[in-house]
Amino acid sequence: MKEVTTAFITGVGGQDGGYLAELLLARGVEVHALVLEGESTPDVPGAVRTHVGDVADVAGTRALLLDLAPDRVFNLAAISSVAQSWSEPDRTALVNGTAAVGLLESAYRVAERTGRQVRFVQASSAEVFGQPPSSPQDESTPVRPINPYGAAKAYAHLMVAVYRGRGLHASSLVLYNHESPRRPAGFVTRKITRTVAAIATGADDAPARLVLGNLDARRDWGWAPDYVAALAAAADAPHGDDYVVATGVAHSVRDFVAAAFARAGVSDWEGLVEVDPALVRPADATELVGDASKARTTLDWTPTVDFAGVVGRMVDADLALLR
Repeated sequence: MKEVTTAFITGVGGQDGGYLAELLLARGVEVHALVLEGESTPDVPGAVRTHVGDVADVAGTRALLLDLAPDRVFNLAAISSVAQSWSEPDRTALVNGTAAVGLLESAYRVAERTGRQVRFVQASSAEVFGQPPSSPQDESTPVRPINPYGAAKAYAHLMVAVYRGRGLHASSLVLYNHESPRRPAGFVTRKITRTVAAIATGADDAPARLVLGNLDARRDWGWAPDYVAALAAAADAPHGDDYVVATGVAHSVRDFVAAAFARAGVSDWEGLVEVDPALVRPADATELVGDASKARTTLDWTPTVDFAGVVGRMVDADLALLR
């Protein structure tokens, strides 16, 4: 009888978690996932075996991992909002940093106990680079975060290399911004597409204007399912390593807004956008764009959806919800 590969996912209720679970299940993998008590997980397939817990409970999560003894561990759990990290820096440090290291140690102990290789994949972030000295960034770019979110992610990212040195098959993927219709409304990209759709359709509760912060911030935006495929590819690679996952093309928030209004059929949009200084972050990288050459070469990974396609799919989904 063929052995069934088992995977354990934290953060399965987030945008990436649902896509990753779908991908692994389609490959015949038995998927287990950690969910918070009472957490809503509408995008998580029913075949996923969920376990109630909190990644910040290191001891409890370790006991669960030792019991399940998975072949792969994907850590996607995080306070994923940079803005929230400014208001909750201590919680961010615990969830995005300390808990991730706890999972690394747990995976290491599972490998020691079972004598099997356990493959660990950390979902890192371009925010670990802060204000990078050069662009585009790659795996050699200095890790110098400038916000609590990036600092916590940086700790986890660096510790992946430490555990790799101990013999664990551990990879950290520096994921640049990636979006989909599953992105929560609290994120600026989904705020843009939802508001644009409401304005374009004349919805009863449509705001008069789209209110945003820094329109000049530039990011490298990709398609979330593409980035999830990179996570899976890293787990399948012969050796653990660090990878930048990005499209290599940067666009401003203003570009995102323009593309969203264009997709919704609104040409004269400038008067519909308002900048609120209160929404500008205390410290915000001006431009983050990644060089994914290593992932393309080593993991045979390539993005399949361009910037216009990402924005278009999100706007189309929000228009469909309203119509």
